[in-house]
Amino acid sequence: MTRPRALPAALAIALLLPASARPEAPEILAVEAIRTGMDWRIDVTLEHPDAGWDHFADAWEVLDDAGNRLGFRELAHPHVEEQPFTRSLYNVMLPDGLRRIQIRARCSEDGWGEEVFTFDLEP
Repeated sequence: MTRPRALPAALAIALLLPASARPEAPEILAVEAIRTGMDWRIDVTLEHPDAGWDHFADAWEVLDDAGNRLGFRELAHPHVEEQPFTRSLYNVMLPDGLRRIQIRARCSEDGWGEEVFTFDLEP
C-alpha cells in the first residue's frame, strides 16, 4: 500500500486560503486603439476581484515590443461594484511605423501581472 505524498507547504497554505485572499493579477479582457489625429486613444477593459482600497487594480501601461513605456493609466479607486470595467488613456503618442502595442496591468497588492496583452494596430 502506498502512502499519499504530502503537499508542499506553500501549496497547502494556498489551498487553505479563501479565494479572495489568493493573489490574482488584473485580467486584460479587451483593448481598443483609436487614432485621433497625431495621437491615439487606448481603451482597456480589465477584470479583477477588487476588495476595496487595500487591494484593487490600480494601473495599466502601454508598451512597445522592447518593453518601453509609451503610456501609463493610473486607476485612482477600486471598482468593487463595476466589474469588468473599461478606462481610456488619451493623447498617447506612438512612434511612426509601430504596428503592435502591449498592455500590462497592475494590482495595488500584488504588483505588475505577468500577462501581457498584445494588440495589433490598424495601419
